[in-house]
Amino acid sequence: MPIRAGKPWGDVGPCPGDAVRVGSNAELWRLVERCRREMAPIPPVALLGGDVMRAVGGTGDERRLAGDVSCVPIDLGRVEADGRVGWFAAHLVARRSWWFGPIVAVMNAEHHGTYDVAPRAHPNDGRFDVVTVDESMSPRDRLRARRRLPLGAHVPHPAIEIRQRTSSTLTFARPMSIELDGQAWGSARSISVAVEADAFIACV
Repeated sequence: MPIRAGKPWGDVGPCPGDAVRVGSNAELWRLVERCRREMAPIPPVALLGGDVMRAVGGTGDERRLAGDVSCVPIDLGRVEADGRVGWFAAHLVARRSWWFGPIVAVMNAEHHGTYDVAPRAHPNDGRFDVVTVDESMSPRDRLRARRRLPLGAHVPHPAIEIRQRTSSTLTFARPMSIELDGQAWGSARSISVAVEADAFIACV
């Protein structure tokens, strides 16, 4: 069940013996994709790096796994486009360029690397923060926003919108390059995304 205000989130105890150690967004993405395509359960994941680890308060210190750790449920994003299906744990980004045209980031975690893209996003609240940059935003304003991204100070801005959604269908005038957890996933003019709540357990 997604996190609720005033309710405990997850458990504290020994790291599960079958936990898979994951050190990056790419490693987590590959694990999730493999399990989903094989229709196998996603095992507990000991997070040692990546944006989901940061979202749940991990430090990347592997020595912590020898003692009690926090084990919390994490949502996934499921995306469909042109007959293809994929998954992401931290974020989906659709764009042609950072400097012109629209940009869409579907955030399950708050950060994308060093950028605090969606300051209110939480990886187990049962919804995404969908961040859209209007194509009218000038290169100068994009540069200013990029400089403010590490602190999450790029919003409010009239050309940037953040909405929380459990699912969304996004259609673009031209094909957009799609990245899932930082990994190239092809291009599409229309994508549908939906939350898969409590998809796996993360340990930090």
